[in-house]
Amino acid sequence: MMEEELTSIQKLIDTAIEFCVNYSFQVIGAIIILILGVVASNWVARILLSLFEKKKLDITLSKFLAGAAKILVLVFVILIALGKFGITIAPFIAALGALAFGASFALQGPLSNYGAGLTIILTRPFVVGNTITVAGVSGVVEEVKLACTILTNEDGVKITIPNKHIVGEILHNSRENKIVESVIGISYESDPEKAVEQVRQILGKFEEVQQTPRPQVGIQEFADSSINIGYRYWVPTAKYFQVSYKVNSAVYKALQEAGINIPFPQRDVHIISKPGQT
Repeated sequence: MMEEELTSIQKLIDTAIEFCVNYSFQVIGAIIILILGVVASNWVARILLSLFEKKKLDITLSKFLAGAAKILVLVFVILIALGKFGITIAPFIAALGALAFGASFALQGPLSNYGAGLTIILTRPFVVGNTITVAGVSGVVEEVKLACTILTNEDGVKITIPNKHIVGEILHNSRENKIVESVIGISYESDPEKAVEQVRQILGKFEEVQQTPRPQVGIQEFADSSINIGYRYWVPTAKYFQVSYKVNSAVYKALQEAGINIPFPQRDVHIISKPGQT
């Protein structure tokens, strides 16, 4: 019994020694190739990012191209490493193709997001820093990934939109600013031209209010109890509510100081008595 165990152990040792003798150099070579490949892929990605930055290429497109180049280098290195063991890659490619075909039905949602993300990156309907409104939400673009686009709003809320809900939908892109549309009513006894000038002066006092394009101020409508003065102006999206509240307060105070009356809704009621009634 002891002799059989010793024989088995000796066979295992002989097999291990034979494996090391026959394949040790291939294994070491494959490991070295993989290490060099990882270093080379990172180096290529950094060089491309630096080059794209100098050329002032869009950051989203730059990251995508650098990442794609890194993956290509890694795939090439892995194929070389497999070749060190005499492994042919044709069966692997066939198996991957079959798996991809089968998985495509189960992964239609995620794959459509990746396809839409690639479309966004290549066509660039918006870039990082733009203000977009799509799928019922609005915010500043923080990052564009293959699967999703990440927005943030003035409250610091991070909004993640799957890319398939962006491509093919109506998209509003107002760059780095967002428009504010407000209205204030004045009485019919007040001078509307004077009110318009007061509002225009207020809008010129705020640094956050963009002057290109210039703010628009004018008579918006003749309502039942007031002449409505409308004003439209652009502000940085990150300060949208903050600036609009300050402007509204300043407009109200300026109109009061100028003696322009801001009426409340009112109606004239006439009571007609029929003959014989008191």
